[in-house]
Amino acid sequence: MLVVNATEALDLPMVDGDLQRLEPLLAGSVMTGDGFLDDVTTHLIAAGGKRLRPALALVAATRGERCASEDDLLGGVAVELVHLASLYHDDVIDEATVRRNVESVNSRYGNLVAIVAGDYLLSRSAAIAAALGTEIAGLLARTLGQLCQGQIVEVRSCFKTDRSEDDYFSAIAGKTAALMSTSCRIGALTSGARRDEVDAFTRFGHAFGMAFQIRDDMLDVIADDGELGKPPGQDLAEGVYTLPVLLALRDPDAGPELRTLLGQPLGLPEREKARSIVSESKAVGTTVAVARLHIADALAATEGIDPPHVADGLARLATSLLHDMPG
Repeated sequence: MLVVNATEALDLPMVDGDLQRLEPLLAGSVMTGDGFLDDVTTHLIAAGGKRLRPALALVAATRGERCASEDDLLGGVAVELVHLASLYHDDVIDEATVRRNVESVNSRYGNLVAIVAGDYLLSRSAAIAAALGTEIAGLLARTLGQLCQGQIVEVRSCFKTDRSEDDYFSAIAGKTAALMSTSCRIGALTSGARRDEVDAFTRFGHAFGMAFQIRDDMLDVIADDGELGKPPGQDLAEGVYTLPVLLALRDPDAGPELRTLLGQPLGLPEREKARSIVSESKAVGTTVAVARLHIADALAATEGIDPPHVADGLARLATSLLHDMPG
């Protein structure tokens, strides 16, 4: 699996323990007593996951120096529930059949159940955020709006080979970076951090989230079957043209042939041909360079974070994104 192992990169043992304490809280937060609904709402929780967003929240809250408080843990639960809800909804939109190497919720239970269950996860997240105070509740509400805006930006540009890079960056800022940023900010807020530190963690989360999504989009093009936990090339097949694809379309060598394939749904042979064209183009190297710029922004943000070992851990996490990138 080509995943970012947050706890390994951060090297903050207390955070590992806090994430273990978070797991039963996460599952318990969505249990209703209705056997069927409980199976649906815990389906992806049971499948595991990186728990990257809760890890960011817990690092910002505890600095790896103390055990997380209940509020710290609940902040991590709130952001992970938003992430899980987005997966439920995304898989309906994408008609996905696999998520985290298990059957997707929509494939197993149907689209209607997946949509309503995703809404239920959002409602539980909102309730937890409300209990943490008005600032966190308002922050999470704004973040949900950004997630929706990012998704709409992406949907309206499907199958458009003239999609602009600005449109792409706007979409991933809403779909991914906003929740990463909010995860860091919620953790800093639950711990009562100084405002300058809250803002530094927030900046780190945004830059990290941008680089994370760019990396993910590149791996969707260049990774082999079985490495992603979902079929590679899915975005290409569904007309979601990400940064490496947009750059390849503008490449004088790769662009003309690629353009003959895109602009329409792709079957498996056409999808693999398009992946091959993008993978062999200069677009991959340029995509890595753009990701490096956002990683540099993340590293700059750590200069405002204390203590030094936490800043160093976050820097390692940011640079770990480069491990699976070419060059």
